[in-house]
Amino acid sequence: MKGLPQISEAEYEVMKVIWRDAPVSTNEVTDKLTRTTAWSPKTIQTMLKRLVSKGALTYVKEGRVFVYSPLVGEEEYVSQKSSSFLSRYYGGALTSMVSAYLENDRLSDDEIDTLRSLLDKSSHKK
Repeated sequence: MKGLPQISEAEYEVMKVIWRDAPVSTNEVTDKLTRTTAWSPKTIQTMLKRLVSKGALTYVKEGRVFVYSPLVGEEEYVSQKSSSFLSRYYGGALTSMVSAYLENDRLSDDEIDTLRSLLDKSSHKK
């Protein structure tokens, strides 16, 4: 898998808006994030600029407005981060992670039922 840009937790919040609403203007991103965070518009603009310089976003200038689109797909990014997390903390073994969650009562009965259902569906496909 090709290397994707390193995105901070805060930048990830910006990316979620872009992924959901692209193409999206600076004002739209700022409006959405100032409703859910304590960030100033200037902070959000700085993060947009950083994401462009990291190669995660691109933009076009429409008049006086910048309109952003992702260069990194959400599914690709989340998949890479999930694999990285699994490798870093569980030696790449998904069963080790699930076992740790089960042993520490971190999964609800509903989550366990959902996992069972997913496993059943997966085994029927094969």
